[in-house]
Amino acid sequence: MYVMSSMSPASTIVIRRAVTGDIAGLARLAALDSARPLAGEILVAEHDGAARAALSLHDGRAIADPFLPTAGDVALLRTRADLLHAGEPARSPRRGLRARVRPARA
Repeated sequence: MYVMSSMSPASTIVIRRAVTGDIAGLARLAALDSARPLAGEILVAEHDGAARAALSLHDGRAIADPFLPTAGDVALLRTRADLLHAGEPARSPRRGLRARVRPARA
């Protein structure tokens, strides 16, 4: 979980991974945004316990409450997703090539 706050508790934003209990809230958010529900692993931007935006780590698609200023929330979600992806081990192209091309046995 990643929390950003300033001096006022009203401006606290929580960025976290979605859990099973978020399904209904994410479906509501997708409906508000006139979008398909997100799939795969999802990050949620929460204000005062309510999801205001979400981002699929699978395809990078975001949904957000269109009645609230959420552009900053989506930007935070994308930044957090980039940080999570940066921590993943990179796959070596040579390693993948070695797995596909095996030397002939003598």
